[in-house]
Amino acid sequence: MSSPDPQVRAARNHTTPAGGRRPVVAVTGAATGVGALLTERLAASEEIKQVVAVDERRGECDAAEWHILDVRDPAIAEKLRGADVVVHLALDLDLGSDAAARTAYNVRGTQTVLTAAAAAGVHRVVLCTSAMVYGALPDNELPLSEDAELRATAEATGVGDLLEIERLARRAPRAHPGLNVTVVRPAILVGGTDTALTRYFESPRLLVVAGSRPVWQFCHVEDLCGALEYAVLEKVDGELAVGCDGWLEQEEVEELSGIRRMELPSAVALGAAARLHRIGLTPSPAGDLAYTMYPWVVSGSRLHDAGWRARWTNEEVLAELLEEVTGRHTVVGRRLGRKDATAAGAAGATVALLGAAAVVRRARKARRR
Repeated sequence: MSSPDPQVRAARNHTTPAGGRRPVVAVTGAATGVGALLTERLAASEEIKQVVAVDERRGECDAAEWHILDVRDPAIAEKLRGADVVVHLALDLDLGSDAAARTAYNVRGTQTVLTAAAAAGVHRVVLCTSAMVYGALPDNELPLSEDAELRATAEATGVGDLLEIERLARRAPRAHPGLNVTVVRPAILVGGTDTALTRYFESPRLLVVAGSRPVWQFCHVEDLCGALEYAVLEKVDGELAVGCDGWLEQEEVEELSGIRRMELPSAVALGAAARLHRIGLTPSPAGDLAYTMYPWVVSGSRLHDAGWRARWTNEEVLAELLEEVTGRHTVVGRRLGRKDATAAGAAGATVALLGAAAVVRRARKARRR
């Protein structure tokens, strides 16, 4: 990607938060993923006075002041003292995590950070959830506004946790007067990520559920970091949706990716996904399929009104995603070994799905013995 437009970069580098004072910013989950990228970005910004990095291990940003602890530890309040803004990115959305443990970490961690931030005199907390909280539904508007009702259910990976975090965000200003909470909701996140939605593009065929209306909107991690920086610098607040401009229809995705579709009846696709997940063969519950069936595209109007623009297009992010997943092979969310992948690639997705069904039958027989 080329560097940002000089005028955009200049505006970013010379706009300061309300009052003109450079803030001290704490970032949780600062050692890996989006947290590591944001920590590096903020530490290099002339608009930021100091970055305080919090994680269970030290990351690579030497310019940050590091504190090594679990975000659920109440001692975090002392580490946040002196910070103006906290960006909470210490979330576990790993497909391989135990669901109960993941929820306990995500919800308790967010509760602790919000309470600790208020006790430490922090005036702003920035949380990051996902545009998935809007739900993927056939009657969704294209695009959804930030104020659209959150109609997701807890049936998809991690979405129940994100909905609870959204509830905590709404309650926090009432529980802690003076605390401002901003929530950033990215579209399908791409750039070193591994989710049920990025694994969709590792399949030998793109599964399309008959009668559905798939549309695709992506968000590159660099653009998410830019949106988080806007929130940190108080250029925008409230609930913020972030993603590439516009969206891609399923036919466009198939043309750009060169991956052909396999269309299945809804009952077959959802039933197979539910069975495979129930016996532990796939990490993704059937609820994840909804996000490949129906639209959940967001407008990002609040960020746009504040002057933020996505640097990446949907086409560019899809190209990067396809490059990232090269050599990986997934069927209904389950990564295949090299031998299985070779067979799936040769025989096509239909045979691969039949093979998955055979695995289900074998597992059932094993349980009856």
